[in-house]
Amino acid sequence: MTGGRDGSGRATEGERVLEDDRGMVSPLDRVSPGARAEFREAAPPAPRDPPHVVIIGGGGTGAAVAHDLVLRGLRVTLVERGEVTSGTTGRHHGLLHSGARYAMTDRASAIECIGENKILRRIAPGSFEENDGLFVALTDEDADLERQFLEGCWQCAVPTRRIDRAHALRLEPGLNPDLRLAVQVPDATMDAMRLPLRFFATARRNGAEILTFTEVTAVTTAGRSVRGVAVRDHAAGRDYEIGADIVINAAGPWAGKVAALAGVTVPVAPTAGVMVAVRGRHCNMVVNRLHAPGDGDIALPQRGMTVLGTSSWPVNDPDDPDVPADHVENVVRETSNLLPALRGAEIRASWSATRPLIGKNGTQSGRGMAREFRCFDHALDDSPTEGFVTIAGGKATTLRAMAEITANVVCGKLGIDRPCETSDVTLLPHAAWYAR
Repeated sequence: MTGGRDGSGRATEGERVLEDDRGMVSPLDRVSPGARAEFREAAPPAPRDPPHVVIIGGGGTGAAVAHDLVLRGLRVTLVERGEVTSGTTGRHHGLLHSGARYAMTDRASAIECIGENKILRRIAPGSFEENDGLFVALTDEDADLERQFLEGCWQCAVPTRRIDRAHALRLEPGLNPDLRLAVQVPDATMDAMRLPLRFFATARRNGAEILTFTEVTAVTTAGRSVRGVAVRDHAAGRDYEIGADIVINAAGPWAGKVAALAGVTVPVAPTAGVMVAVRGRHCNMVVNRLHAPGDGDIALPQRGMTVLGTSSWPVNDPDDPDVPADHVENVVRETSNLLPALRGAEIRASWSATRPLIGKNGTQSGRGMAREFRCFDHALDDSPTEGFVTIAGGKATTLRAMAEITANVVCGKLGIDRPCETSDVTLLPHAAWYAR
């Protein structure tokens, strides 16, 4: 033998032989110990953990954002100061919009609604009573809007079917018999809580951490960059911090308050509305008044009750929306023009919910404000704040689309090239949320 080997063929102290599992000599047996150490030090580093995103807000939008981001491989922690869906999400009337309601006044929102209407039916089977809706013309003035309404729906790709008075009364015998005409559209109804619970359950199953009764008390920063949040766990009675690569503000009508913790502003105008539930199922379809959106112009069935809506007025504090008695009376009176039996119906409950509309607070009732949604990357503000993103506006029907655009922004900031999958992933049943 030659080189550093003794007569037995074994390597000497100065040269180690590296063998594979078959006893073969590796080419590295010619590498000195020092060189091998240098080789190991130059090896690729171990993969780092995925970026961590904190979502503030446990409503439908926060749930959908968590679902989207975990599918794209991110670590997600969602914090909610109460129970999930305990804010605006759990208080809406349960309408799956076809978009027809906005076809004459807010066509961008109408287009968003009909697109998401179709997707949600596909990914959340069993969550909806697919009962369709009627837009009812009660007066000649209402009937004069027929052409404009049908044209608007056509431009927004909302399917419609014009039906005469006799046909409308066959479909809904409780309608005002003096109606002029009606238009059938693909509205549907849902439980306000159960659809978002499907997003929560699926996100958690895929790895999202969802912390309830955990209130954000501060947004932690380093210079003009957000680094996480300080929270108070109301259940455990302790305060601590959660670090994050990006913090998402999905707090609905509270988005302005949360943004202020980060030293930024968002144009969210909290706008309250009253809804009334009466005993008895006075319609089987969603019944709308054929006119520009107004107070008391919609009634929809929810199990053995009928929910009537709604009014609209600006509020400064979304934690304290009133339930004005005159609003309740007006909602019942106006919807009774559509369904006369409502005049004598027993009121089961009345409540208010606060919409997170995009616009300047206190300037109008909210009826003239668009139902669009917007995602704000605050790194692009006049005074940039890196690592903080707000999603606001929209409707319960558009929660998945709101999450998609938010996740696109977040992934773009983090350099992650993963497409959205949520339009094709079937959600777990809502009951899976309770299977701890």
